[in-house]
Amino acid sequence: MDIPSVDEIRAMHMKHAPHEEAFDLVFTHCEIVWKVAERIISLSGWDVDPELVRAGCLLHDIGVYRLYDADGRMGGQNYVRHGLLGHEILEAEGLPEELCRFCSCHTGVGLTKEDILAQGLPLPPADYIAVTPEEQLVMYADKFHSKTTPPKFVSPKTYAAYVGRFGRGKVEAFEALCARFGAPELEALAASYGHALT
Repeated sequence: MDIPSVDEIRAMHMKHAPHEEAFDLVFTHCEIVWKVAERIISLSGWDVDPELVRAGCLLHDIGVYRLYDADGRMGGQNYVRHGLLGHEILEAEGLPEELCRFCSCHTGVGLTKEDILAQGLPLPPADYIAVTPEEQLVMYADKFHSKTTPPKFVSPKTYAAYVGRFGRGKVEAFEALCARFGAPELEALAASYGHALT
């Protein structure tokens, strides 16, 4: 499989971003997720394909650009769709399914068909679950940074409290990821970006 370079992925982001502010927000977040994933790999020694993880991290949120309206504002009501929208973008760009799945399978700690039906989510009922170690690592690393205004880093404790609103099973899934991959060191990274760590 041909894995696109950082420059190729950056160009893809620029092509789909509705304006520079959106590009800066989303691409910076994707870079941060990559840096978090690199820290996890170096600490855990997990046998993953680092180039595939890099591409997954840099591509996973490209669907966010489709949530911006004609006035350049991001609509949050359909945010849960950004993964599926990203999958569609990458598919249209001719990227393989292995890369497209980083978009559709990173939301929360995984969305099941049951989640979608029970919560009435605006998604086709199906399982959107990270399966490969690379998919799981990208999904996990993504939990430690948020594109909120202003952007912030998120501690494991804070994320566990957040995901708890979706049920104890989601907390347990996140705790299993923590046990598997370990907790990344975020303080230095947060300081380097000037983002708070909550």
